[in-house]
Amino acid sequence: MKQLSFILFTTFLTFMGFSIIIPVVPFLVQQHIGENQHGVVALYVGFLISVYALCQFFGAPVLGALSDRFGRRPILLVSLLGSIIGYLLFALGGSIWILFLGRIIDGLTGGNISTLYAYMADITEPKDRGKYFGWLGAAGGVGFMIGPAIGGVIAHFSLVAPLYFAAAITLANMVWGYVILPESLRHEHKISKLNWEHMNPFNQFKTIIGIKVLRRLFISGAIFFLALSMLQGNASVFFKDVFSWDVTHIGWILFLVGLIDIVSMGFLVPKLLPLWGDEKVAIVGLVLCAVGFMMEGSTSVLPIPFLLYVSVIMVTLGDGFFEPSFAGLISNVVSPSMQGRIHGTNQGMQSLTRIAGPLLAAWLYQYAYGLPFVSESILVILCLVLLVISVPQKVKETYA
Repeated sequence: MKQLSFILFTTFLTFMGFSIIIPVVPFLVQQHIGENQHGVVALYVGFLISVYALCQFFGAPVLGALSDRFGRRPILLVSLLGSIIGYLLFALGGSIWILFLGRIIDGLTGGNISTLYAYMADITEPKDRGKYFGWLGAAGGVGFMIGPAIGGVIAHFSLVAPLYFAAAITLANMVWGYVILPESLRHEHKISKLNWEHMNPFNQFKTIIGIKVLRRLFISGAIFFLALSMLQGNASVFFKDVFSWDVTHIGWILFLVGLIDIVSMGFLVPKLLPLWGDEKVAIVGLVLCAVGFMMEGSTSVLPIPFLLYVSVIMVTLGDGFFEPSFAGLISNVVSPSMQGRIHGTNQGMQSLTRIAGPLLAAWLYQYAYGLPFVSESILVILCLVLLVISVPQKVKETYA
């Protein structure tokens, strides 16, 4: 169906547009802060990621609620427009503060991921959602794989060229969506009115945490995504400092991340979910992540590329198992009229972790290059213990 094709392709382009700039961010920051001092570039990169997440924390739940009221289509198009503006401002630069402005605008309108998940929930049956969320992850993995490689090549012409390219493909995608994308939310499933309680991210969290099964899930998810955001916040700086890799080398290891995402979410997860269920697939993913994080931290004292690649594969496989399983678990607890809010709250929760994670990683990084990875492994082990102790039972009631 055309809706499924567009949603998968939009997810691909979203992740490609995001990952295409990852290899160049440390170098763009260094241009604006002058002489690189120990940990300073990592700190600014952490702040750039955190300010985006802070704005997304406030923006994503609002956009999710708006999509429950007015539909997914207009919110998706608005979020794509925000990304275009953000990329262009980041490319124009001129000062470190312009970089921050670009991330702020993109963050406030960055609800496309939560809206994409809500759209997918609208057009699929509850029993199939884990599989289709895995497909979304695989599409994102393809984009994440191709993006850094393209960014590394284009950056040879100019460090800002990947940003202009990301803006251009996002614009083309927005126009395509405007022309062909139908609305997925049925009229009878739209909420009748929108009030401040729906728009307030803190109230949305209060409502979600008030549901016992969701409270357990969200606490476990928050711990995992905190660890993951720490990795995303300092990985490129770690590769630059420990292995002396340039933009191209960083792009190729991120290419590997995308390739593993395709394998895990596109092929393994759809086959494993019917056999094991969401909970067991999530647990296996957490075990892989815990071991992988510890191995990656060890490369700070044993900088062996092979060891690094093995650890990256393990972490990426683990994340590929956990994320679609987690999304399927929370989606199946609520009704169609609440899909936008549940995925908006999930996005908001992840945004909170992306505020704290990069800053925590940058702070730990100043003391020892491998310390963030050890901390990430400990957090994932804690998440694993909590999930095993309180594996949610099958829920027959659906919350509206």
